[in-house]
Amino acid sequence: MPATLRTLFSGRMLVALIMGFSSGLPLLLTITVLQAWMKEEGVDLSVIGLMALVGIPYTVKFLWAPILDRFTLPFLGRRRGWLLIAQFALAAAIAGLGFTDPVEMPWMVAFAAFLVTFFSASQDIVIDAYRREDLSDEELGLGSSLYINGYRVGMLLASGGGLILADHLSFTAVYLIMAGCMLPGILTTLCAREPRVLEGAPRTLRDAVVEPLTDYFRRPQALWILAFILLYKIGDTMASAMTTPFYLDLGFTKTEIGAVVKLFGFWATIGGALLGGIAMLRLGINRALWVFGVLQAVSTAGFAALARIGPSIPALSGVIAFENLSGGMGTAAYAAFMASITNRRFTATQYALLSSLMGIPRVMASAPTGFMAEAFGWESFFIVCTLLAIPGMLLLVKFAPWGKALSHFG
Repeated sequence: MPATLRTLFSGRMLVALIMGFSSGLPLLLTITVLQAWMKEEGVDLSVIGLMALVGIPYTVKFLWAPILDRFTLPFLGRRRGWLLIAQFALAAAIAGLGFTDPVEMPWMVAFAAFLVTFFSASQDIVIDAYRREDLSDEELGLGSSLYINGYRVGMLLASGGGLILADHLSFTAVYLIMAGCMLPGILTTLCAREPRVLEGAPRTLRDAVVEPLTDYFRRPQALWILAFILLYKIGDTMASAMTTPFYLDLGFTKTEIGAVVKLFGFWATIGGALLGGIAMLRLGINRALWVFGVLQAVSTAGFAALARIGPSIPALSGVIAFENLSGGMGTAAYAAFMASITNRRFTATQYALLSSLMGIPRVMASAPTGFMAEAFGWESFFIVCTLLAIPGMLLLVKFAPWGKALSHFG
């Protein structure tokens, strides 16, 4: 246990936590907070809906990740140099968004919001690469869990804190405050160490684009791993997409949903990610994927049980606690696994590709969930989501059997 505590309270873990906060902060500033501002100003709902398109950089960030792998700026090193540029540009873009006018200049709002998402996605690319290169394979699980927890705190500050502040201040002031909240990340970038990568950067831009793909697909289990990334959390993701209509259908009030699901659930997720990270120090990533995957499936089945029980606050609290704890553990293991299979020569490009792939089920698999719930009924729908966890778990047999250490590639 002393060794675990030393790792938990090390400077490397503090860096992972603060960098997670810096990554999570900008996300909802172009969604929740911006939507509230535009609605308050009387902007048409169709225009508000179209603003979702400014989030495209998050899904295509792999397109410019090779540039960040190939070139090293003349200050702070290969990772921290790019990170500092991205963070200063992001803070400026957030502040600039606050000075736009949603009524008179909607296109300027869209452009400023696009800059926020572009520099935010660029920051994510470098932070993901930094975490992989700075932490040992054994530390990746805990580091990923602390990064995720910091990310969620940043999201909570931006969305919850931003909306609360907007009741008392102008939205311009809110965005200026949020730009100032980038300061901890900037200071961390200046004070953190630069990761040492023995293999060196790609020698040409072509190498930075082509080699990450050829390196990955030379691996004997490459296609199985891609299938696993697509399927590991698909049941959990599909179930989560329909939980709010499910709670309302059961008869829970919006206040009950907000108090139990959002506030209580938030802390359960934070606890789950932290527990998962600590457990991975003992279990290793391989076994953690098995254990947390089973817990995720069981927690999804909990919604089917809740559908049978009905609107019981104790039952809802129990299901939410278990689902968010296991979900936090599963996400931590998932993120650590993706980091562990990247080659340190081009971490930014490979991780950006894998994380973009990870987002596909969130969009594609969630789309038909409403039709499924209507066709099957709530209890059967959640049973189906539970069963959909099985293919992802079975794929672990191919490349990460229980008794075998997970292979690392860089």
